[in-house]
Amino acid sequence: MLTTLAVANYRSLRDLVVPLSRLNVVTGPNGSGKSSLYRALRLLAETSKGGLVASLAREGGLPSTLWAGPEKVSREMKRGVHPAQGGPRADSTRLRLGFAADDFGYAIDLGLPNADGPEKGGTAFVLDPEIKREAIWSGPVFREATKLVDRRGPVLHASDENGAWRTIPQPLSTFESMMTEYSDPRAAPEMIAVRERIRSWRFYDHFRSDDEAPARQPQIGTHTPVLSEGGGDLAAALQTIKEIGDVEGLDRAVDDAFPGARLEISDSEGRFEAALRQRGLLRPLKASELSDGTLRYLLLTAALLTPRPPTLLVLNEPETSLHPDLLPALARLIAGAAKYSQAIVVTHNETLISHLTREKDSRAIALEKELGETTIAGLRLLDRPRWEWPRR
Repeated sequence: MLTTLAVANYRSLRDLVVPLSRLNVVTGPNGSGKSSLYRALRLLAETSKGGLVASLAREGGLPSTLWAGPEKVSREMKRGVHPAQGGPRADSTRLRLGFAADDFGYAIDLGLPNADGPEKGGTAFVLDPEIKREAIWSGPVFREATKLVDRRGPVLHASDENGAWRTIPQPLSTFESMMTEYSDPRAAPEMIAVRERIRSWRFYDHFRSDDEAPARQPQIGTHTPVLSEGGGDLAAALQTIKEIGDVEGLDRAVDDAFPGARLEISDSEGRFEAALRQRGLLRPLKASELSDGTLRYLLLTAALLTPRPPTLLVLNEPETSLHPDLLPALARLIAGAAKYSQAIVVTHNETLISHLTREKDSRAIALEKELGETTIAGLRLLDRPRWEWPRR
């Protein structure tokens, strides 16, 4: 389980260190930084798949994603005594992402490339970030003495079982994470362990529910223990739960939201289609006939009752399109999933917040903005988790 998430200089997240529990509810008004925190988590996940630079490029490149305020925010600025203003930079321009658990921690530091041009030893790809440093360490707090894998620029070092350091002879590309560039389980087993942990993270954000949504269409059915992000394999995922998952939990989840209803999966020459048989109707309603909210609830049910729980499950505004009457049932589904996966739920719905924060091992993370910077409401400096960034 992650104990700490840290982000520096990403959009409004100038210096955010977030304490995490088993079930985390991220709240806050519009514009407080909830979406930025969600996107920062997705960027961290992309490091394990080789998609970090491409993801930043889709946001306009590194310069577009960096904190746009002053490097240092003084007390006088916060009190309004002095206006927010910049000055000579004391540190390099950088975007940093990291997390820690009780066993391992990981951090990545991205900066601007040499823009002199290829003819002078620079690069034409001036919007692509360069990875200046990456590190994996033992325990929840980084220290030079606890490093296990350390990457500075193109050079990678790994510690063996006796604590001796060796340099990996293969230089790394400045735009690729060591997670994807190097994969020798004998030389760096900790890196493989951390990489596979990150790859197991799952994100669900705004399922489509329009008339042409894939979840409304019959699809070829194959075993689907993990619902895809788009939800097009909904019927197959639900049938997989029926056969190898928590079928009783599935029946309870449907009845909890729609009393007396029963889920059915039709099979027409290998094409599966979800349908809901409801009390008082003479035939089941196919997915193409269901309301947006009902379809989204079934999609969330398939995601949360997965027979293959991830180490981290992240839901972004799962209440979208749901009728208020469905929110208590959704909260119970999320709480059940949090028994097997650490969960982060980004929401501004007070009903969902109220239900989730009553759960054991839950934590409310209320974001707010001050002078354009996202902070955690009520988190004093002394209460902030200890966090140290690896230096370049």
